[in-house]
Amino acid sequence: MSAVNPLLPPIVPEAAPFWEGALAGELRLQRCADSGRLLFPPRSLSPWGEHRPPEWVTLSGRGSVWSFVRPHPPLLPYFAGRAPYTVVLVALEEDERVRLVGGFEGEPAIGLAVRVAFAPSENGIALPRWLPA
Repeated sequence: MSAVNPLLPPIVPEAAPFWEGALAGELRLQRCADSGRLLFPPRSLSPWGEHRPPEWVTLSGRGSVWSFVRPHPPLLPYFAGRAPYTVVLVALEEDERVRLVGGFEGEPAIGLAVRVAFAPSENGIALPRWLPA
């Protein structure tokens, strides 16, 4: 499902903390131990040449819309019946940016205060979406 989708991490062992956090309603992402950058999707080593394993951090999930786009056709089969949907780049309170799919309540606008919410899909996977804060 998400192996070819850059918006969600693949369902593999190194991504387990992300998906466990999603089930708990928390935004958990990896931070490179050397550069401090968020790594999304999760991976075992940083693509910037550092070699220390990344650390998992729990982020607030609150921030504001940095940019948004409505792709068509849908990138995810789950959203096929909901096209066009919105992909939002959120600038989090922690001064990080993360892409979120969904957000079917309201229209995005640059600077709009939003929060991350995890909505279960028909197959039981909790997908991260944005909602107005």
